[in-house]
Amino acid sequence: MARDDRPNTGAASLRRLTRAVAPAERIATTVGRLAGSRGFPYRAPTIPVGVEVPKEASRLGADFDTDFARRAPAKAARSVITNGPVRLMVKALADPQIFGVDRLDDLARREEPPPLIFAPNHHSHLDTPLMTVAVPEPWRSSLVVAAAADYFFTSRVKGTAAALALNAFPIDREVTSRASSDRIRALVDDGWSLVIYPEGGRSPDGWGQAWKGGAAYLSSRTGAPVVPVFIDGTGAIYGKGSKRPRPGRTRVVFGHPLTPLEGESTRRFSARIEAAVAQLADESAHDFWTARRNAARGATPSLTGPDVTGWRRQWALSEQRRSSQAGLRRRQKRRWPRLD
Repeated sequence: MARDDRPNTGAASLRRLTRAVAPAERIATTVGRLAGSRGFPYRAPTIPVGVEVPKEASRLGADFDTDFARRAPAKAARSVITNGPVRLMVKALADPQIFGVDRLDDLARREEPPPLIFAPNHHSHLDTPLMTVAVPEPWRSSLVVAAAADYFFTSRVKGTAAALALNAFPIDREVTSRASSDRIRALVDDGWSLVIYPEGGRSPDGWGQAWKGGAAYLSSRTGAPVVPVFIDGTGAIYGKGSKRPRPGRTRVVFGHPLTPLEGESTRRFSARIEAAVAQLADESAHDFWTARRNAARGATPSLTGPDVTGWRRQWALSEQRRSSQAGLRRRQKRRWPRLD
């Protein structure tokens, strides 16, 4: 077999490349040696043996700083966002009808209207933009929203957007911590009103969830009255698990402001707030007189729906939405089997 006398071009190219980078490598090694010999601040400081370095404080979740959202530049930007894109989006998707605003007139006519805590039911991400549009003045322009720290404030971009567009601040959805309550108390003392969802999260099946005592506890600590609010229709438009919104109609019904009675516990006050929202739901489905008559009889329908499971619960929800004046504009006509 004849021997191949052609030069090995790959090896030659590798040798030329090695010779070319050798000077740069020697310079980098020399600079690194000099910097290392000089120590801090040219390299990280050494840590003595046995010393435990504390972890860097978290800036996400419940520790996310939203103070910037309540300064003048952010307030001006949010006013433009709320009265422009947000209002148009709410009108296009939800077409809201707002009732019960007159129940706040006595407070609005005061020389200095007090801050309020608005406590609505929660079925959709659409609820918060809807509330920022539906809450009347003078509270709308000074409204903050308690948002779940483990959902809206898990990244800098997401948290900044929520704080700027909605004036949201982080709160633990499971329990109102001392730090959160102190922050809210400071906001209320500065004249800010609050939107907080006592259910802690969106409904997973279209019915309400058990209420937590956050709104009642914060009212007791701050002295701000609680306004029960019922939002009807957002679950059918863009409920939890929906891939895209389906435009429809909504109703927002405001109730009379509530304050804790003398000696009333947080648990009982929270139950009274929930009962007031349930009465507003009955009022939205029927009328004021029917709702008050049912309340007097103890026959107000529960926000959490019937105590059944599976298809019967969904059936009841479908019947409720069919009788409601809110929800989808074009509902699918569902035929259930006759069992009689």
